[in-house]
Amino acid sequence: MRFRDISISVSSTTPEWPGDTPWSCGWTATISNGSSVNLSSVTGSPHVGTHADAPLHVRDGWPGSHELPLEAFYGSAVVVDVSRLEGEIQFDQIEPVISRFNLERLLLKTSKSIAGGSFPEGWPSISEACARQLLEIGVKLLGVDSPSVDQRESKSLPVHKMLFSGNTFILENLDLRRTPPGEYQLIAFPVKMMSLDAAPVRAILIEE
Repeated sequence: MRFRDISISVSSTTPEWPGDTPWSCGWTATISNGSSVNLSSVTGSPHVGTHADAPLHVRDGWPGSHELPLEAFYGSAVVVDVSRLEGEIQFDQIEPVISRFNLERLLLKTSKSIAGGSFPEGWPSISEACARQLLEIGVKLLGVDSPSVDQRESKSLPVHKMLFSGNTFILENLDLRRTPPGEYQLIAFPVKMMSLDAAPVRAILIEE
């Protein structure tokens, strides 16, 4: 059994979405200054690094981060490499690969990730029609190594809204650089933070 950590390391150098609150860490107390312990404090957006979006992110009144269902973030998952595709991904472009699996959790490897230390100019993302077909075949979770399941310039976020409307959940900013395509077991539980629009995640793939 092999464990693959597919989480982005979070630090002050981790790229945030342009305009979002960056991650920072300070020290409330340190042993070197005479305290009995080192005590840190952090600030920053929950969207920095690997995270689960909550439906509240895209619509007032929808569930917050503490209401994300754990079962969506645990179980069989399929990694599909879409790095050669551009723009909006259509269902027929990935269907030959995913049709071989009893698909519940789909992780897209776009290779347009913040894992390299910079925020990408753009990335391939699924179309609204593709999102609808993923719902029809029973996908519970869509994960991406890019900063969003929608395109960078989107303001209406139609893929977010369609997936959430179908009770399908979202992981963003995965690190899939060293992960080959294939089937794995996923553990990616969101931190239980109350009433936020996203929650940090430590995402692990298990290869048996």
